[in-house]
Amino acid sequence: MTSSYGPLAAPVHPGLRRCHGGTTLLGLAVVAVVALAAAPGCGPPAESVVGVAAAGATDSADLCARIDRAIGHARDGRLLDQRVNGAWQVVHGILAFGDELPLATADGKTTALAWLLDGGALRGWRLRPGSQGVVATIEEGSTTGQGHPDQWIGYLAQCGLDGVSIDTPISVNGNPHTLRDLLTQAQADIRPGAEATWTLMALSAWLPPESSWTSSDGQTWTIEDVVAMEAAADINGAACGGCHRLYGLVQALAAHQAAAAGPAGSERGGWADAEATIEACIEIARRHQQPDGSFSIHFFERPGTSADVFARLGATGHIFEFLVAALDDDRLAEPWVTRAATRLVTLLEQTADVDVECGALYHAVHGLRLYRERVCGAAAE
Repeated sequence: MTSSYGPLAAPVHPGLRRCHGGTTLLGLAVVAVVALAAAPGCGPPAESVVGVAAAGATDSADLCARIDRAIGHARDGRLLDQRVNGAWQVVHGILAFGDELPLATADGKTTALAWLLDGGALRGWRLRPGSQGVVATIEEGSTTGQGHPDQWIGYLAQCGLDGVSIDTPISVNGNPHTLRDLLTQAQADIRPGAEATWTLMALSAWLPPESSWTSSDGQTWTIEDVVAMEAAADINGAACGGCHRLYGLVQALAAHQAAAAGPAGSERGGWADAEATIEACIEIARRHQQPDGSFSIHFFERPGTSADVFARLGATGHIFEFLVAALDDDRLAEPWVTRAATRLVTLLEQTADVDVECGALYHAVHGLRLYRERVCGAAAE
């Protein structure tokens, strides 16, 4: 057993998509370059605050300083705009920064999380009353809306460094609710064989690991049932090479192990399946790591790289986020992980002056924030 799954244990329960920074804030030159993109990208200002470091720089203090600069640039140098960006981009930004993510609106700058929770208008943010709570509409293939079941609550439950409480108030069509209402609806709607990746993230963050409930079709569920279903599902065919599925399994297993306090390697049932899947994918990621420290653009399927810096950023950022969640402190300090962190921050430095795909950007930043919190100590950011 090489992983503890403890560092990202869920917060204590009570409690092609681009997003450019906006023509009025980030300069017309950047917007002109990316006007051909299908959806707006996460764009920088005319002059980047992030410089590419000298090749081979791996000193720990230097790496932490570079991570701080890259994180600060992603937060403040790529300002999202409520009039330009959609909910898909903004929620990914909230995943990385929680209540620290700024958002430009017609009335001035605010925080993105407060804007959404207070009922602010945003393309793709579609909530409505449901039979058991609140429904977040799924828009498969959308560049602005929720693309997967329960994606919104999955990311809100783990956003920033601590996630958001289940009892956080949220306005839905002008009526008061809490995030618990979205989870209750998700519990009612779950079905065998469904994609439950983000549902599991929310369940494991907000409910005790031994929780059970009855879905609207009369079936009794436990969190372990959802874990077993996700562990048995395909990794390589899942969203983003399976990284989100793995992250959900890691978070659920961490919460379970924290509550059970059992010895490592003693898991049974769905928990054992999750542990085996996670361990196998950690080893695959390590074996498929490229000489420059990046991870395979084919994720866990086979090794491979690309001249496309955005492909490398997307794969490396997603896999790194999963690994930071899964690895214990000793493994997180291993040279191959340090090489990955160094390459990931280098990729962010190299793309600091261009628009990038928001999922790739914010998952990379989320992983680096979690890594920085554990490896570097108090953040300067």
